[in-house]
Amino acid sequence: MSDYGEDYLRRLLDAVGRFEAAFNAWMETQQESDHLSSRGLLPTVWAKDGQDLALVRRLELDVAEAAGLAARAVAVTGAYISVAGIGVIDPISNWSFMSSPKAPLAPRDIRMTTANVKGRLEAMLIDAQATSDSSLPSFSPAQLHPVIWAGAAAHWTTHQYRVAVREAAEGLTVHWKQKLRRNDVDDTVFWQQTLSAGDAVDGKPKLVWPGPAEDKTARSMRGGLEPLAKALNALATGLNLTVRNVTTHTRDELTEQQAMERLAAYSFLAQLLDQCQIERFESDAAR
Repeated sequence: MSDYGEDYLRRLLDAVGRFEAAFNAWMETQQESDHLSSRGLLPTVWAKDGQDLALVRRLELDVAEAAGLAARAVAVTGAYISVAGIGVIDPISNWSFMSSPKAPLAPRDIRMTTANVKGRLEAMLIDAQATSDSSLPSFSPAQLHPVIWAGAAAHWTTHQYRVAVREAAEGLTVHWKQKLRRNDVDDTVFWQQTLSAGDAVDGKPKLVWPGPAEDKTARSMRGGLEPLAKALNALATGLNLTVRNVTTHTRDELTEQQAMERLAAYSFLAQLLDQCQIERFESDAAR
């Protein structure tokens, strides 16, 4: 179901269409490459020889304006992509990265995201039309925490709900491991060390709920984060064991409702972690 009205979704769909047209017009003036050809060091687009630079700049501004209008569509649909070393990004808002050295995006990424967003908006529009006369409350997984939905989205749209939950769980762990630079331990130990009581030690930063030590709410949140994270991590471990070979486990597939409830739990944890403060050992903080 969609949390958005038909008119709003149609306006977003139109904005994405305008971005697509502006992007394609600009690309007519650009030499196109990809990550393999650029070897990860060069831009993935650059102006073709003999182009009128004034025209190129005007077309760039058209794309930038259209991207501003269409960017909200990525947040609404959850069509973010994960880029190694950077994390989850919005390709439409960050289309200009293609012109930078070590470009994290290629034209194919922009086109694929644009097509994906359009498809998801059309699906949401169908849902909005179907439920416009219903009094039942609606809920969209695309409104979950962006890290959670980014991991789940590709599999959710193909109805592989168990895999979607697994990827969301792993994505949350990878996100925080990268942020805290803790790729030296496995997932279970990472959460135990990161959310345990006590002060941070050398090379092992902690996530701590903010607030004075004497505050009851802060004390309660700090005491609850560790078992919550451990429980969800155990769930992720169990899912990993049961879905390694998805083909042979189709009879055990989660329903959409079951998967949505699990994703909501991960999203809740992700929101809590975002509110935490990162505490580092003094020598780590000085680096």
